[in-house]
Amino acid sequence: MKVVAISQRVDAFPERGETRDALDQRLIAFVLAAGFLPVPVPNGLCLQTVDGERDALHDWLNTALPHAIVLSGGNDIGECPARDLTESRLLDHASSYRLPVLGICRGMQMIAHWSGGELKPVTGHVRTRHQLSGKIVAEVNSYHGLALAGCPPEFEVLARSEDGEIEAIRHFSLPWEGWMWHPEREDVFAAHDVHRLKQLFCE
Repeated sequence: MKVVAISQRVDAFPERGETRDALDQRLIAFVLAAGFLPVPVPNGLCLQTVDGERDALHDWLNTALPHAIVLSGGNDIGECPARDLTESRLLDHASSYRLPVLGICRGMQMIAHWSGGELKPVTGHVRTRHQLSGKIVAEVNSYHGLALAGCPPEFEVLARSEDGEIEAIRHFSLPWEGWMWHPEREDVFAAHDVHRLKQLFCE
């Protein structure tokens, strides 16, 4: 099976003095359902130096050799610097090696941010469902309070919600997509989501 590197959210537990990486087990199941082997990426590797020359994320990537990358949901950009840095480095790596990338919710926001796009607050997009229009036509869930202020450079809009907000994007030349919905949070994974992930990661 081809390895898919998945970024993780950061949860803080000050009463225990712990900061933990976390990943919804349903996202692991979703990636497995598409036929890939999910491998979580620890946050903070890029803060640790190896041999005084390179950071540990460099060695992690050269050891795991991911075929593709998923940027998961959770946390706002700017809330967890170690995660922001890790995901930026993952996108640098994916860009250099032309690896497929799927950004889910915050992950799509991170792709846009990395590409020079901006975010804006949005209402009516938390714990609801949307009917998408555009190149992707489907009903999806929604759990975000921020949206893309516009389509980032070198991307096209694949889908919008009923109120016109950008719900999916795709890079013109790289095999990168962003989805603002959470495919892993459906009671039964949507066939169109599984199929689209397979297509994206098999390019």
